[in-house]
Amino acid sequence: MTDLPFPLQPMLAKAVSEVPAPDTVTGGLLYEPKWDGFRAIIHRDGDTVDIGSRGSKMLTRYFPELVEALKVSLPERCVVDGEIVVRTGSPGNERLDWEALSQRIHPAESRVRLLAEETPASFIAFDLVADGSENLLDSPFSERRAALERIAGEFTAPVHLSQTTDDVELARRWLVEFEGAGLDGVVAKPLAAGYEPGKRRMLKIKHHRSADVVVLGYRVHTSGAGVGSLLLGLYDDGELRNVGGASAFTNKRRLELVEELEPDVVRDADGDAVRGETDRSRFSGSKDVSFVRLHPRRVIEVRYDQMEGSRFRHTAQFSRWRPDRDPESCTFEQLEVPVAYDLSEVLA
Repeated sequence: MTDLPFPLQPMLAKAVSEVPAPDTVTGGLLYEPKWDGFRAIIHRDGDTVDIGSRGSKMLTRYFPELVEALKVSLPERCVVDGEIVVRTGSPGNERLDWEALSQRIHPAESRVRLLAEETPASFIAFDLVADGSENLLDSPFSERRAALERIAGEFTAPVHLSQTTDDVELARRWLVEFEGAGLDGVVAKPLAAGYEPGKRRMLKIKHHRSADVVVLGYRVHTSGAGVGSLLLGLYDDGELRNVGGASAFTNKRRLELVEELEPDVVRDADGDAVRGETDRSRFSGSKDVSFVRLHPRRVIEVRYDQMEGSRFRHTAQFSRWRPDRDPESCTFEQLEVPVAYDLSEVLA
C-alpha cells in the first residue's frame, strides 16, 4: 500500500455564487452533483476497510453494511474519496434523507446493526487518491477521474460512481433539478489540479434563498459575552415552531445585540430572564443548549440554502431587521419548495 497517512484530510471546496464557466479556470472544469451526506475517505488494504470522516474521525463501526459492500466493489488496495448517503422513498420517488443518515451515528452496537438493516447507506465515489501502490495525490484530477472510472466497472449497489459533465449549462440545470432529490448543489473541479488534503481547491455552488423569520430567543456566546446565535421560528397553523438559528456575528455586534434585544427578554415574577432549552441530539454531547427566551415581536430576514423537514438544513445568515413585517405573517408558506426529482435518475 502507499505511504499516505490515514485518516486523510479530504480536499475541500470554497463557495462561489454561481456555476462558473469552464474558461475561467486554466485546464477546464468538470462538474458533479454535490451530495448531502457524510464525506468519507475509504481506505482498503486487503480484508481491512476503514472509513474516515472529514474531521478524521473513524466512521467504520457505524456502517457495517458498507464495509462488506466496499470489499466487493473496490480493488484490494486503494484510497477513495466520496460521500455516504441514505436513500429513502419508493421506487421512482427516491431522495436523500439527511435525518435518517444522522441517526446512523449511535453508540450502541445493537442499534447500529438494526439501523444498518432498516436504513442501509450507500457510498458515492468521486475521487481516487491511491490505486494499489500508486499515490495519486500529485496527479491531475483528469487522470484521477479516468482511473476511478476504470475501477468503477466493478461497482455494484450500494457503491456508486458520481456522474460528471463538462457542459456548464447541464451543470446549471443540475443545480435546479437535483435539489428535488435532496442534493446540496453542484461542485466544479479543476481538471488540472492535484489532490490537496485540507485545501479549498474545488468550487461549490449552493442555493441562495431568503426568508422572514421570528426571533424566539438567543444563545449566549461561548465566550460568555454577547449573543452567540439567534433562535428562529415560523408560524404553522398559528403555532410558532423553531426552525433553526442564525449566527456568525462579530464581537462588537454580539455585544450590541444584547442591548438591542433587552426590551424583548421574557422575565419571571422576580425580574429574572426566563431560559429554555432546545432539543438535545447525539451531536450536542455536553454542549449548552439553553437560550434566553424573547417575546416573539421581532422579525429578521435571513439567507439560507435549503430545508431539511421543517428546519433550516444549515445555520442561516442574518441579512437585516424587518420592522415592517408582522411576526404572525412569517409562515412556512413563504418558503420555496423544490420540485421533486427521483434520486435514481441522479445515480443512473
